[in-house]
Amino acid sequence: MFNINTAIIGAGFMGPAHAEALRRIGVNVIGILGVDEAESAQAAADLHIPMAYPDLNTLLSDPNVHAIHITTPNKLHFQMARDGLNAGKHVLCEKPLAMTSKETAELVKLAQQKKRAAGVNYNMRFYPLVREARQIIEDEEIGDVFSIVGSYVQDWLLYPTDYNWRVLAEEGGDVRAVGDIGTHWLDMVQFISGLKVTAVCADLKTVHPIRKRPKGEVETYSAKVQDIEATDDVTISTEDSGAILLRFENGVNGCLWVSQTTAGRKNCLRFEIAGSEKAMSWNSESPNEMWIGSRNAANQSLLKDPGLLSDVVRPFASYPGGHNEGYPDSLKQSFTAFYSYIAAGDFSAIPQFATFEDGQHEVLLCEAIFKSHQKGKWVEVGG
Repeated sequence: MFNINTAIIGAGFMGPAHAEALRRIGVNVIGILGVDEAESAQAAADLHIPMAYPDLNTLLSDPNVHAIHITTPNKLHFQMARDGLNAGKHVLCEKPLAMTSKETAELVKLAQQKKRAAGVNYNMRFYPLVREARQIIEDEEIGDVFSIVGSYVQDWLLYPTDYNWRVLAEEGGDVRAVGDIGTHWLDMVQFISGLKVTAVCADLKTVHPIRKRPKGEVETYSAKVQDIEATDDVTISTEDSGAILLRFENGVNGCLWVSQTTAGRKNCLRFEIAGSEKAMSWNSESPNEMWIGSRNAANQSLLKDPGLLSDVVRPFASYPGGHNEGYPDSLKQSFTAFYSYIAAGDFSAIPQFATFEDGQHEVLLCEAIFKSHQKGKWVEVGG
C-alpha cells in the first residue's frame, strides 16, 4: 500500500506490535534494533525482519530507511527522535515524546525545520467509535459540553513483586501512571472534545514505596506469565494511582482517575462527556459499543458499524458491523494516518495522527500534574 521502508527501534512489548500493524498496511519493515546485537538478531529472526542493526548510527545511516518507529524506554526517546530527524527520517515515537517540555519543544522546532512527518503514537484516538464521538461533538449533537470525566485503570502492577523499568523515575519520568496511561486518556478526550486542558489539581499516591526488582529486566505486562525471582528492594517515587481535577477551555471541568493497581482491570479506559442535550460514554474493554444518553428520549447503544458511522469516520472502520475491531486495529489506523500523510507530501496539511505538538502538550500536562501534586494546589498547564 505504501512504497516506503521503515525500521523499528526497540524489541520489547511495543516493537513487535508495531511490526505487525505496519505489515498489515503494507509498509516495508526492513530492520530492527534491540538493546544489543544479540537482541537485534533474535528479534529479526522472530519477526522475520531482514536486517538486524548493530547500533543506532548504522540504522540511521542506512539510505534505504525512510522512517523510524521509536519503541524504547522513555529516557531514550529524545535523543533517538532528534538523531532520526537530523538523519532525514520521518519519526513516529511512542509516548512520551521526551522526558521534559524543554526537550519536546526542541523536537517540535526541529521537525518543522526538517519538514518531516513527526508523530506520537496516541493510538487510542483511532478506535472508530472514538472518532465518531468527536464527530458527534463537531456536529453539535450533544449541545454545549458541560463536563468530561473518566478513568484509565490496570492491574499489572498490583503487587510489590510486580516490576518493570517504567516504575523508576529516572527511566520513565517523575509521573508514571499518569504519563504511561493517563496521557492516553488526556489525548483522547482533548481530541474528541476539541478542548485543551488548561489547569490541573492532582493528588497522586505511591501504593508500593518499595518494590522487588528481579534479576534482569521484565518486559511490560509479562510478570503474570513469567516465573520471577525477586532479589532487591527498590525505592519507588512514581505514583501507582491518582486523582486529577481538570479545567478545560470554555469553562468545561472534569476529572481523571488513573491506577495500575486495580485488581481485575486489565486495560480499561473509560470516558463520559456530558452536554446540554446528550451525554456519551465509552469503555476501551468494550470498544465496539458506545452509550448515548438523553433526558427526554430512550438512551441508545451505538454499535460499531460502517453503515452507521459518519462519512468522515467510516474509513477508520475496516470491517462490517458485528466484526469487532480492537487494540491492534487502532495501531493499524494510527500508522495508516501517519504514512498517508507522508505519501501525500503536503506537510502544511493538518495531520490525522497525534503530532509532536500534541506530544509536547502531554508532557506539559505531566509537568503541571506533578507540580500540582507537590504543591497541593491548582497549577496552570505550561505555567
